[in-house]
Amino acid sequence: MTRPKLAVWKFASCDGCQLTLLDCEDELLALAEVVEISQFLEATSEIKDGPYDISLVEGSITTEHDHDRIRNVREQSHTLIAIGACATAGGIQALRNFADVDAFTNTVYANPDYIETLDKSTAIADHVKVDMELRGCPVSKSQLIELITATLAARKPHIPTVSQCVECKRAGTACVMVSKGIPCMGPVTQAGCGNLCPKIGRGCYGCFGPVEHANTDALTAEFAKLGLSDRQTSDKYRYFNAGADAFATAGESP
Repeated sequence: MTRPKLAVWKFASCDGCQLTLLDCEDELLALAEVVEISQFLEATSEIKDGPYDISLVEGSITTEHDHDRIRNVREQSHTLIAIGACATAGGIQALRNFADVDAFTNTVYANPDYIETLDKSTAIADHVKVDMELRGCPVSKSQLIELITATLAARKPHIPTVSQCVECKRAGTACVMVSKGIPCMGPVTQAGCGNLCPKIGRGCYGCFGPVEHANTDALTAEFAKLGLSDRQTSDKYRYFNAGADAFATAGESP
């Protein structure tokens, strides 16, 4: 029986989401028994030609070369899944979307003419059809395995779409904004991290991007009540998922 072919691709990113897949360890060994890992340069230099049944794509599109390469990946892939904040929202590098890239390169590089980059860092879905997206910086190990397993079984994956606040309440974690006056992105952020920051008394950083119908206006008003300046509020939205539509709009200073 021919096993489905799995490919993992890297674009502009820190490799953290690929490392999450490697961190699956026992689950990855079990996965390797049911799929043929045909392309995964983070793990092996061996490359097998496509087409591929499943492609996991990490990273954002930041150059013309990236733009051309992702189209080639799409053509070779039956199912294309964008994983992580870079692939789904442009990543931390999407901060360039709100600044003058030429000014940056002229300041940092002795020969800026050698730098070939786009003005914006954009999500994979801005360039090709994406079949599924998995949020996070990095993605959740359990969610990644669930998504791959569901795809292989041709069923809908069980990925939470509630806000981080729901995750906090289920874990019995007291709201850090209410109890400690700490600014927190939880009300507008999709759950998925396992309540990582609030359970140790820190505000959520928005690593899993905006929840559907995020009420950023209400959260911005709450930040103002806590004494945050317009710039401080803008910075809260401009983090790992700065390029996500809801956060990009909310991060615009008055």
